[in-house]
Amino acid sequence: MKLRILFILMLGNVLFLSAQNSKPAYLDVTRPLEERVESALSLMTVAEKVELCHAQSKFSSKGVARLGIPEVWTSDGPHGIREEVFWDEWSGANWTNDSCTAFPALTCLAASFNPELALLYGKSIGEEARYRNKTMLLGPGVNIYRTPLNGRNFEYMGEDPYLASRMVVPYVKGVQENGVAACVKHFALNNQEVWRGHINVNLSDRALYEIYLPAFKAAVQEGKAWSIMGSYNKFKGEHCCHNDLLLNKILKHDWKFDGVVISDWGGVHDTEQAVNNGLDIEMGTFTNGLTTAGHFPYSEYYLANPFLKGIKDGKYDMAVLNDKARRILRLIFRTTMSANRPFGRFVSPEHSEAARKIAQEGIVLLKNTNEFFPIPAGKLKTIAVIGENASKSLVIGGGSSSLKVAYEVSPLQGLKEKYGDAHIIYSLGYASGPSLYGREESSKLDTDSLFAAAVEAAKKADVVLYIGGLNKNHFQDCEGGDRRAMNLPFGQDKLIDALLKVNKNTAVILLSGNAVAMPWVDKVQAILQGWYLGSEAGNALADVISGDVNPSGKLPFSFPKRLKDNAAQSFGEISYPGDSINQYYKEGILVGYRWFDTKKIEPLYPFGYGLSYTSFTYSKPTVDKKEINAEGTVKVSFTITNSGSTDGAEIAQLYVAKPQSEVERAAKELKAFEKVYLKAGESRVVTMDVLINNLAYYSETDNNWVIEPGSYTLLVGSSSRDIKGEVNIKVH
Repeated sequence: MKLRILFILMLGNVLFLSAQNSKPAYLDVTRPLEERVESALSLMTVAEKVELCHAQSKFSSKGVARLGIPEVWTSDGPHGIREEVFWDEWSGANWTNDSCTAFPALTCLAASFNPELALLYGKSIGEEARYRNKTMLLGPGVNIYRTPLNGRNFEYMGEDPYLASRMVVPYVKGVQENGVAACVKHFALNNQEVWRGHINVNLSDRALYEIYLPAFKAAVQEGKAWSIMGSYNKFKGEHCCHNDLLLNKILKHDWKFDGVVISDWGGVHDTEQAVNNGLDIEMGTFTNGLTTAGHFPYSEYYLANPFLKGIKDGKYDMAVLNDKARRILRLIFRTTMSANRPFGRFVSPEHSEAARKIAQEGIVLLKNTNEFFPIPAGKLKTIAVIGENASKSLVIGGGSSSLKVAYEVSPLQGLKEKYGDAHIIYSLGYASGPSLYGREESSKLDTDSLFAAAVEAAKKADVVLYIGGLNKNHFQDCEGGDRRAMNLPFGQDKLIDALLKVNKNTAVILLSGNAVAMPWVDKVQAILQGWYLGSEAGNALADVISGDVNPSGKLPFSFPKRLKDNAAQSFGEISYPGDSINQYYKEGILVGYRWFDTKKIEPLYPFGYGLSYTSFTYSKPTVDKKEINAEGTVKVSFTITNSGSTDGAEIAQLYVAKPQSEVERAAKELKAFEKVYLKAGESRVVTMDVLINNLAYYSETDNNWVIEPGSYTLLVGSSSRDIKGEVNIKVH
């Protein structure tokens, strides 16, 4: 009996080991990634490979069910995990368990100048995506802020390529720690919404490589992003979702990107170009998935049956199909089929804390006459809170970034909780109408009555906090349409003037993702730039207004005094928005502060600007070496002292200038920054490394980066316009 049992056990072990040895390599999570990819690829039919390359629903593409390889599920967006939608429709599926945490918009994250917060942001939103079983998070966005009219600027990281590069890398890493692919978008030159589907962008190679590509390159080479989304617009006459130069030559060849290129929804226009010009997965908007009657079924997508037929007819190379399939399999094995994928978490206290912290650090204090702020909660004042943005949901609308959230603390709610209901008078003041995507609709409320009621409220209060700005309605901060002017919409400028006539003790709090005109700037006591702050908006604003948190954000883009002062607008319509067919980036490399500083145009508020409730002093900077070769690094050191009476943080910025250059240069370019936290009276030595390689310009003659020898000036400051000290070095 014992021998029989032993024999059975031995036979079981043999069968088990045999089964283990016969298991396909792609299912063995201990094997190297590329071995698993090749194993799966070898077992797939041509039709199965093609099916990987196109959508099967609004937000998913196929896996290989026969082999147990799962589908790819994507989700908007960069600020929170979008609600579930029906299989073939955009409308919400009305689930009860898909209400997410809304994190601040990426303009707010950029304004923090804090890469550690970018990592926390990515990790937190990645956990929510993972919990919801998403393969790919459709974000972050790193298109450059070229004009304050761009409807999607709030989704991006500002006007400076270096700042965007340093912030996107930890975000990507944080997301992907969770076994979810970050999908960096929109590659490339999608810097406006008007005519975005067909406008052909013309610009110099220097501008392309120095301004518009660096953040994407950093995301790929340093962040190791697993996916990239193409953009709607054209570049050199080809749509960017199937653009040979951008996708094949630059992204996949030069940068060695080994991930997946996914199209923007409806961004594909031709099978041959989609096959040969670098696209891997085609997603779309124009389908109900079922019929051809006025629609476009998934089976007839450009990378579906037309691709399969072309392969069978010998029109397309199998090697091209295999490359696409490899990349998609690699994505799946890095995410859903990874052995080390965590479980994630959703709407947790930790995520609320992260959202609040990011919001706090991104808020920018622009003006503070006679220390209007802070208003300590212990001081019993009557505060008139006026403005629709104090109570309007700002997580809804905006296009693909619209969210269904578990909760949202409005500014009004946050202020009431901080100061008590008895000290708050609220008046709407103006009304914008509902948040609708793709069209405008006016409010049905009586504007004259709202206006009059707000003025009466201001008369009764000790302090007026006007909370306005933009919102995510069409033609405001919204996908699918650019703003039409820089002034505040819905009669807000007129309302602010009326409030000031009855109560000069008025501050303006702007919630927006774009610069706005401020005709009242000299009259109000204080101005806060608050961005779209997510679920914890009200708490974060109240923390800063009360002084529980000292503001430390800095502007990630310049605020022009007039729209025509902005570089893109200064060259007329052919530069922005174009003639509906072509547009020309005539400002070249002089984008944002590079334009203002080089052309000596005074901005309303400069890039990198932001006040604090304390003050900081800088010592003269020094360098560890005065002469250096092109492969070296120079260390720049200086001391920052918190010379005020309040603990706070300063964002020290290091710019580089090249006097007497052989090519056109900006007056200065950001090359390093650091956020320094100091207690009142505390001093700290700050040392920043500047890689000499980062001082190169892109030579259109050599089609390569060139480090020009000679003298460079390193400038340390608290903004692009507030330089505290400088030092010269010589590069050999």
